[in-house]
Amino acid sequence: MIAENIRSVEQRIQAACARAGRRRDEVTLICVTKTMPVTDLQEAYDEGQRNFGENRVQEITEKYPLLPDDIRWHMIGHLQRNKVKYLMDRVVMIHSVDSASLARTISKEAVKAGRTMDILLEVNAAGEESKFGLSYEEVLPLVREIAPLPGLHICGLMTVAPYTDDPETNREFFKKLRDLSVDIDRQSIDNVSMHTLSMGMTGDFEVAIEEGATHIRVGTAIFGKRDYTV
Repeated sequence: MIAENIRSVEQRIQAACARAGRRRDEVTLICVTKTMPVTDLQEAYDEGQRNFGENRVQEITEKYPLLPDDIRWHMIGHLQRNKVKYLMDRVVMIHSVDSASLARTISKEAVKAGRTMDILLEVNAAGEESKFGLSYEEVLPLVREIAPLPGLHICGLMTVAPYTDDPETNREFFKKLRDLSVDIDRQSIDNVSMHTLSMGMTGDFEVAIEEGATHIRVGTAIFGKRDYTV
């Protein structure tokens, strides 16, 4: 079933890219694997998937040693500073940076680990009180503040758009995020390259692709609905 679901998602990605006049290789599919067993992740891996996204540090640390080492792990959930150190040798990108204090912690731990961590700034595109992330107005000042920090590289922006039955209602948020990334890129700030837009999930990733997403985070359409009782 997972293999069939991946093929279906792939067809939808290709169709969205065609509508937007984009190449398929411009969009990275991140399989969101939170609460999913390792056997499901292995099935996705066997189908050719290499980019997996987790919301919790604990799940990354538990699953990481049980799966092939060429998987590219992405931290996509809210991140507490005291857990940053556990990600340094495991993830390729942190999508959810929303404060200078978190960025400084990532910088400190990355320098200690002898690496540079790619990060995205999380934007609360719809201004929802229930979600983490920066307002549009807070993004550029934070970029300027943390860009000089060693051990990290600002690669772009991320957002979690509102859950909706009509993906078209999220188009405006994806467009605003893309426009913001363009505006920041024009500032030509050292250590900042706005080439990554992480936006779009199971319910709206096609619209996100049409509006410029480079990374989409898809879980339910691949693995089915999660059982949070286990």
